[in-house]
Amino acid sequence: MQAEFSQKILDGLLKAMDRRDEVFQVVEGSEDIDAAIRRLSELLELDEMVCRAILDMQVRRFTRDQRREVASQADEIRIRLSAGRLDADTC
Repeated sequence: MQAEFSQKILDGLLKAMDRRDEVFQVVEGSEDIDAAIRRLSELLELDEMVCRAILDMQVRRFTRDQRREVASQADEIRIRLSAGRLDADTC
C-alpha cells in the first residue's frame, strides 16, 4: 500500500512540475492553503493529499534536474510494482 501511495504522490509532483507556471499562479492567487488545495485539485485533477504534497514541496524541487530525479523514482517504483518485486507495503 505504501508503494502505491508513493507512486501517486510522485506522479502528482511530476504533473505539478510540468505545469509549474500554472501551479505558481494558482498558489499565488489563492486566499489561503485550503483554497490553494481546492484550486490545485481542479487544475491538476488530483486529490487533497497529493495537492498538500505539492504545496509542501520546496521551490528548488521545480528545477529540471530535480524533475528528472522524481521521474526516475516514479519509474523505478512503477517497474518494481508491475514486476512484483516491491512489496506494496514498502517504499
